[in-house]
Amino acid sequence: MSNRFTIQISSIMKGKLYLIPNVLGENSIEQVIPRGVSTIVSGLDHFIVENVRTARRYIRKLDTQKPIDPLTFYTLNKHTSGEEMEEMTAPLKEGTDMGLMSEAGAPGIADPGEEIVRIAQRHLIRVVPMTGPSSIFLALMGSGLNGESFAFNGYLPIKSGNRIKRIRALEKKSRHEGQTQIFMETPYRNDKLLSDILSHCREDTLLCIASEITTEREMIRTQSIREWKKNTPGLHKKPSIFILSASE
Repeated sequence: MSNRFTIQISSIMKGKLYLIPNVLGENSIEQVIPRGVSTIVSGLDHFIVENVRTARRYIRKLDTQKPIDPLTFYTLNKHTSGEEMEEMTAPLKEGTDMGLMSEAGAPGIADPGEEIVRIAQRHLIRVVPMTGPSSIFLALMGSGLNGESFAFNGYLPIKSGNRIKRIRALEKKSRHEGQTQIFMETPYRNDKLLSDILSHCREDTLLCIASEITTEREMIRTQSIREWKKNTPGLHKKPSIFILSASE
């Protein structure tokens, strides 16, 4: 009984970590970001972000009346140490609410924000995920492929040989287990990845390419490898999600 009481009091004294969704491209905020997100952001003064400049711009679009200069920003990227992450979550531990913002889409999925969430969980800080666009789930929804059993594999290896081995392994797993395999690449390496997929997967394997989701240039198309070879799109510098589905 006393332990439960201690946990409840501890949680009340600490701030909440809001996971703030961002847009995926240059489009109208009203189309993809719920109105409640703006309401929450208007009440926050501390933000953990990947890029301060773009975060300021996004907050200004969400709430044009909110003064930007008094806000406190903490920069989080792949070079941020664990000690620095602990330090930037200090306001949460002292009772101040904070916002965690990704450069695009939902925080904590395929971005460094997951480390901040893990710290919050470890310190019994309430984490509040907010509704917004996720390129991974939007791509799967639009693919027509198995949405009951799927796996997100993140980024594939950079080296060609290792990347090809990984593609083959994912295709084999999909074929034997019926599981949809989702992965992505840094936009400027998309064409190399697509070339490897088309060169090393079976002709009848299905591939969905979901590119520039939620923008006016959006493409979500599912075809066999054989069909993609006939008309291969250029994906250089276009944020894309790739989904493989192979049958026995």
